[in-house]
Amino acid sequence: MKIIILGAGRVGYSVADSLVSEENDITVIDTDAERLRDLEARFDLRGVVGNGIDPQVLAEAGARDTDLLIACAAQDETNLVCCKVAQLMFNIPTRIARVRSSGLELERNQALLGKEGFGVDRVICPEESLTRYIGKLVEYPEALQVREFAGGRACLVSVRARPGAPMVGMRIATMRETAPDVAMRIVAIYRRFPDEPDRFLPCDGATRVEPGDEVFVLAAREQIPQVLAALHRHHGHPARPVRRIMIAGGGRVGLRLARQLAQRGGFHIKVVEESAERCVALAAELPSDILVLQGDATDEDLLGDESIEEVDLFLALTDDDEDNIMASLLAKRMGASRVLALINRRTYADLMHGTQIDIALSPAQAMLGELLAYVRRGDVQAVHSLRRGVAEALEIVARGDRKNSRVVGRKVSEIHLPAEVHMGLIVRGLPEDGGEPPADAPPQVIIPRSHTVIESNDHVVFFLPHKRLVREVEKQFRVSATFF
Repeated sequence: MKIIILGAGRVGYSVADSLVSEENDITVIDTDAERLRDLEARFDLRGVVGNGIDPQVLAEAGARDTDLLIACAAQDETNLVCCKVAQLMFNIPTRIARVRSSGLELERNQALLGKEGFGVDRVICPEESLTRYIGKLVEYPEALQVREFAGGRACLVSVRARPGAPMVGMRIATMRETAPDVAMRIVAIYRRFPDEPDRFLPCDGATRVEPGDEVFVLAAREQIPQVLAALHRHHGHPARPVRRIMIAGGGRVGLRLARQLAQRGGFHIKVVEESAERCVALAAELPSDILVLQGDATDEDLLGDESIEEVDLFLALTDDDEDNIMASLLAKRMGASRVLALINRRTYADLMHGTQIDIALSPAQAMLGELLAYVRRGDVQAVHSLRRGVAEALEIVARGDRKNSRVVGRKVSEIHLPAEVHMGLIVRGLPEDGGEPPADAPPQVIIPRSHTVIESNDHVVFFLPHKRLVREVEKQFRVSATFF
């Protein structure tokens, strides 16, 4: 696929990093020549220096035969105008714009942003993706990751296996025997080894879950609490819900998250912000029951005065990676139950994995799936980038019939997939138009067995330990005029 990326900042860099590894033809436009030279040195792509709203610059970047434009420059206005120029002058089929303004959701502003307006097919907002994702971690505090499929009806969660939890120490086959009615499947285990990175372990019935393993499980949404308890909590111990939250950093992400959590209710929230001017703005915008504190989140005295040992979740969300890391490590040492650090630099995120920081979250990774769904071939509904971009979870819809499809009407055992690809679950009964199913016929979440037959319109969710396997899955689900 031929793709133009406007903007070589943090988001543009991460998007280029992810897409270029999939053998796409990438061109990046930016006004900063030095930044482009750095990208060209690191990745197999082409850089064009210039303003993305200039038709001549877009033409030089190859807009006349481009399949996808991703406009993720720093300014909303630049991204929107670039999409319009791409639509009117070059007829680029798909145009995605990064928009920071919370008032410019595509669904509420179709006339302004849609075909007759700025010509945007999809709006992405990394800050909104982050707050939505962190909200899931608040809902499921024992999880390291929570990714949704089929409109939230199924989830992929990762959890750290703890000694004493009911299913830790069991073989996967034994788990199935002890809980046959639970619609869940363990699709991957990453095990810690001394002096080396976590290692991926393929899962079959003989695989045993050991304490310390990071376990990836696909399950129906309503069974996620049961799954987390079985792998992370001592038998008989109740779940500890998140009630006390401290947010370090009152920027866009911190403000959005505090506002979102306040709307949900039931939380005691403190926001720590170093800038006095920003504190005044936060106090004016947030509900009065949210406490805004001026100070440095790496200040041990401040954290002690604010009873950090009673905090259920500490979130370091500033724009400075080093501050986020140090604040999280300090909060954890002083007794915070769980800490999350927002880390932009991939090397830092890799270093923090497996340390006292419970979750090292990359802003780009939180929103990459929204872009990848447009790059995938076939009827791909959702994509989630995992393990810092190495692995992937993919939801794809089976279309056609036995004559023109390699999967529809066939048993799982008859589908030719690479051995490492794990078919995790099937959601059956969703309307083809994407609407809500009737109340008297809710969708089924099915754990596929070798004899399970794939039906047309089944939403099939896969776990792929390596992104290079994506094309093989897409190839199997592609509908052809005739299939032999």
